[in-house]
Amino acid sequence: MRPRPTGFTLIELLIVVVIIGILASIAIPKFAATKEKAYVASMKSDLRNLVTVEEAYLDEYQTYSTNRIALRYGQSPRVTVTVQSATASGWSATALHNGTTITCAVFYGNITPPAPATVEGSPACQ
Repeated sequence: MRPRPTGFTLIELLIVVVIIGILASIAIPKFAATKEKAYVASMKSDLRNLVTVEEAYLDEYQTYSTNRIALRYGQSPRVTVTVQSATASGWSATALHNGTTITCAVFYGNITPPAPATVEGSPACQ
């Protein structure tokens, strides 16, 4: 009798490939959802930072500003924060991330809130 060769058979290799494919089909969508949650958290964080910066600017100049340079405000990479309007009585802003279609917004004071913001000073996303 000949000794049996060592190694894996084709059937064993195919079974391993199928199992890896099943695990990947489960893990990849969960990973994508986790990335989107991170993008939203980044936008909310930037808007919370903007609230702090705008209040500091109000304390110094008695008005809010739309000028990010004057505010000395920096945003996270891939996030675009836009201060839509600012007066002495309030301001509003939105945040977008180029990795998602979700929009976040915040407002403060006597001003029309941008969607989806409904609570003053609290970033909301949709």
